[in-house]
Amino acid sequence: MTTSTDTPTNRPLEDTTVIELGHIAAGPFCSLLLAELGADVIKIEHGASGGDSVRGGTPVGNSLFNAVNRNKRGISLDLKTDGGMEAFRDLITTADVFVENLRPGAPEKLGIGYDDLRNVNPELVYCSIKGFNEGPYEDYPALDPVAEALSGLMSVTGHPDKSPARAGTSVADMTAALFGAFGITAALRQREHTGTGQHVTAPLFESTVSLMGYWLVYAQAYDTRPEPLGAGHDNWAPYDVYQTTDDRWVFVGPSSQAQWERLCEALGLQLHEEDRFETVDDRRRNEDALDDELQGVIGKLTADELVEGLHDVGVPVAPVQNVDEVPADEHLAATDALGEIETAEGESTSVSVPKLPLRSSQFQRPEPTDPPELGADTDAVLRDLGYSDAEIESLRNSGCL
Repeated sequence: MTTSTDTPTNRPLEDTTVIELGHIAAGPFCSLLLAELGADVIKIEHGASGGDSVRGGTPVGNSLFNAVNRNKRGISLDLKTDGGMEAFRDLITTADVFVENLRPGAPEKLGIGYDDLRNVNPELVYCSIKGFNEGPYEDYPALDPVAEALSGLMSVTGHPDKSPARAGTSVADMTAALFGAFGITAALRQREHTGTGQHVTAPLFESTVSLMGYWLVYAQAYDTRPEPLGAGHDNWAPYDVYQTTDDRWVFVGPSSQAQWERLCEALGLQLHEEDRFETVDDRRRNEDALDDELQGVIGKLTADELVEGLHDVGVPVAPVQNVDEVPADEHLAATDALGEIETAEGESTSVSVPKLPLRSSQFQRPEPTDPPELGADTDAVLRDLGYSDAEIESLRNSGCL
């Protein structure tokens, strides 16, 4: 029996080797999650083509690369050459996990599909992040907004008088990556009992549908079609963002009758005594008038005054922080939620990135490390596999690296 300790020293996946052949967001984010649990992640790129397709691109693309490819080693291989494929297969023999998010059919054409690689390493956990599971849509081109659109998420995002909107970050990509990492850890656990690996598929579409569960139940049970609500909510009113005198936006969302009454008292209002605003159903029916009443008072306060006043009486409230304000958030600083890296693509600078948000009394979170320059660790990784310097140079001269 293992003796437990409250000192967080161990990393759950510290003896796990992950090979990633990913690009853009979903595959790289999946392997990053494993790296943050202690895995040794080796990212494979094709050096001659410039590597991951978001390297050296737009500022947003460069930022995406830097964010999701930290805590990894980078190796350059051309899998269409004999030498590159041989080195890849040597890597797979030592690996526990392989992660890919290539287009449907591409791994099989390269000779690195699941059936190919399990013949090389029967214990390998092979994770494919795709647009769709096998079915009518499986060969369709898939991007994050495709999954958001098909899942219904886009239909309830934004405002009623506007066209459907995508979420402000790549929700479908990141959700599929989370499910991929979840499936990988489950497969590794199962391997302890069976001794064999397996193929795990994490699809963008079905993963995003899983986020829509309560809306699907609502639409069917009540024979109605949900509409976008902005920052609002069907269960509560008021529940929205309001503009303050210093041109900030603040979310205010009392979620009980008692909180509603405390909100009114904090703002010096008697709205809770009026018949039209007495119950939550009353407030929902008269929501436009209610919002006008609240905006009239809130618009005379600064954001800090509003937030402090409502915090004091226990009403849910938060300023809408712009993205550039988040790294300076005092709570994130106090909880050591962010770490520093040096960027590998785009502007060369030090930036803050989110650490693994989990806390545990039993395992330690690794500090963020810089994303790799293209092929930066090729020689070191190949040496670990037993390649001599002469063999590495031969591979490089023949265009395999």
